[in-house]
This record gives sequence, C-alpha cells and structure tokens, in this order.
Amino acid sequence: QVQLVESGGGLVQAGGSLRLSCAGSGIIFSINAVNWYRQAPGKQRELVAGITSGGSTTYADSVKGRFTISRDNAKNTVHLQMNTLKPEDTAVYYCNVKQQRWLMPPGDYWGQGTQVTVSS
Repeated sequence: QVQLVESGGGLVQAGGSLRLSCAGSGIIFSINAVNWYRQAPGKQRELVAGITSGGSTTYADSVKGRFTISRDNAKNTVHLQMNTLKPEDTAVYYCNVKQQRWLMPPGDYWGQGTQVTVSS
C-alpha cells in the first residue's frame, strides 16, 4: 500500500525557516509527480510546490523565492525548504503524489499532514 508521511512542521517566528519532509513507501517518487499542498482553516487547499519525475519544479506565486522543493531519490523522500516564513504561511501542509498509470486511472495519494505555525 502507498503511504506518505510528512514531518518537520512546528512553531516558528516570522522570518524563520522550516524544512518539511515527505517519506514515501509503496510508491517511487522519482517516477511520479510529488506536490506540497497547504490548507488553513476556512480556506481552500492550495498547491504550494510540485516536482515532476523529470525534476521540473513549480511554485505558487506567494512562495516563489522563499520555498524550494527537492527530491532525494536514494531515500525516496521529498523536502520542502521554507525560508523567510510569514504568518500567512500558517497551515497544515500535505504531501501529495499523482501517479500516472498507463492504461489505468491515475493514482492520487495524500499524507496525513503536518502543522506549520508562524507567529508574528
């Protein structure tokens, strides 16, 4: 079975940094697209960053220049380095894998989420 486990969240002051990690099992990150989403209470879930199997990265406008997504193939882990954090970054952050499967519907898997709280 596919499992995604996020870690690295916590409480940090504005301007600080956190490094989130998503460890995968039952699915190979290097041949799939991996994304980070976040959701604050009362707000829609938002795509924060993504990385394709080819290594191309995308970012939400609100985090460009501050966040970096990366993949460690040997550890089957994706990281989200978050710098210069702002209070508006406060949310639960979720790891997501969209698995392309030939001749089958694509897979869509989610981790349990990790809380990031940025104090002002």
